[in-house]
Amino acid sequence: MSRVGIQGGTFDPPHMAHLILGEIAADWLNADHYLFVPAADPPHKRGQVKAAADHRVAMVQRAIADNPRFALSRVDVDRPGPHYSVDMLRLIGQQYPGAELYFVIGGDSFAALPTWYRPDELIRLCRLLVMHRPGDGVQADMHAAVLPDLMGRVTVVDAPLLEVSSSAVVERVRAGQSIRYWVPDAVREYIHQEKLYR
Repeated sequence: MSRVGIQGGTFDPPHMAHLILGEIAADWLNADHYLFVPAADPPHKRGQVKAAADHRVAMVQRAIADNPRFALSRVDVDRPGPHYSVDMLRLIGQQYPGAELYFVIGGDSFAALPTWYRPDELIRLCRLLVMHRPGDGVQADMHAAVLPDLMGRVTVVDAPLLEVSSSAVVERVRAGQSIRYWVPDAVREYIHQEKLYR
């Protein structure tokens, strides 16, 4: 059975931590496909997304272009909203029939899983690969009382504590500071060329 890793996010902009975590997850999974899925209009970030979806898609394409096992999925940006992870996973499952889907999320997202839209259905569609960072307190069984079907469908993988965030990159752009090494060079060039985040 093939394995498909799925890393969603606003990628506003995509930065080095996104890519490092993607490489760790793809290694752990020995993934046949590893998808970066830019979110069109995530309900939990309504009003917070700064760059339009077409810019974020273009930046992800540039960020992953030199990694042959990474691919961009437009499954979320090419459909009408609302945009929930459970719907995105269902569509990817249709694109990869018979594959085992692994939804790669951070410990902070996993901690909030019971508040997501239809989390019980989401965990039937995929396995969760949770990127555990030092000190985040994440445990695979932490939601067993409210989501009993989750047991056995979660793997927690140690990931480095990377203090790089999209909001920090945006702040540096607005302050006229360098973002070299914060984002891939191709993304940095695109941000400057398109005058994003000013």
